[in-house]
Amino acid sequence: MSDDNSKKRLGRGLAALMGDLDQPVKAAKPSEETSDDTSLLKQGERSVPIELIRANPNNPRKFFADSDLADLSSSIQEHGIVQPILVRPVKGQDLGGAQYEIIAGERRWRSAQKAGLHEVPIVIRDVADKQALELAIIENVQRADLNSVEEALGYQQLIDEYDYSQNELAQVIGKSRSHVANTLRLLKLPKEVQTLVSDGSLSAGHARTLVTADNPQALAKKIVEEGLSVRQAELLAQETLETKLATGKTSKTAKAQKTADIRALEQRLEDNLGLKIDLRHGDKEKGELRIKYSNLDQLDEVCRRLQNGLLGS
Repeated sequence: MSDDNSKKRLGRGLAALMGDLDQPVKAAKPSEETSDDTSLLKQGERSVPIELIRANPNNPRKFFADSDLADLSSSIQEHGIVQPILVRPVKGQDLGGAQYEIIAGERRWRSAQKAGLHEVPIVIRDVADKQALELAIIENVQRADLNSVEEALGYQQLIDEYDYSQNELAQVIGKSRSHVANTLRLLKLPKEVQTLVSDGSLSAGHARTLVTADNPQALAKKIVEEGLSVRQAELLAQETLETKLATGKTSKTAKAQKTADIRALEQRLEDNLGLKIDLRHGDKEKGELRIKYSNLDQLDEVCRRLQNGLLGS
């Protein structure tokens, strides 16, 4: 299957590749017999010992709250696993004895272990690394299981490893191009600020106001401590920048972004293009507009939009 066909297929949603995963399937309890593998396989599902499954090291979701796992574990003890775990066969020899690697459903797998289940229901899909990563990211995004930084890292991994453009990502995951672009901007923040987003202390909206700030760590701490709204965070970042401009304690880059109007125009262009914009307005109404692209596909898209006059409105 070509990359284009794969992306189009994924763009139709997960159902085509995952099968009917929304149908309730109760996990086999330790005392239950599961000898009728043939009938289970006809349904595309089967139950396997939980120790035969391993986590996916490329799962974009890295943070699993203990309270969340505990709640799901209690539900599993009462009702079993409502939705099977999507896995793929392990290629080669696994030192831990695992036969399957999780594509989607690591939270269910972890909670099932806490619940003491010996077996879990699975659906097997034999897919390559690229498609497994695509499915993992899409499944998590569609379920809103990722925090914004994990989501951004997943997008960036597809861009870096498989040459996705932001437009292609937007089509595949069913989000707008501006959503993809704004999410990726979070990766420009220092790790300390990203951690605050990951643990829920800082929202993505708050964090985006700090992307162009000179001291985002200090501002993030103040936002969290004082419980500021996103609008208040925007004003705080702007006031800090204006203060530095007034005292001359700022960089050339910050001076180029000295007014709220220029920053708003940059944001408008970034939302339209899905690319980083650097607008430098100088004296006598002169200036520079820089559009940063990562590959030739993005450059072609910019050229097409310029030719068609689609940068406005």
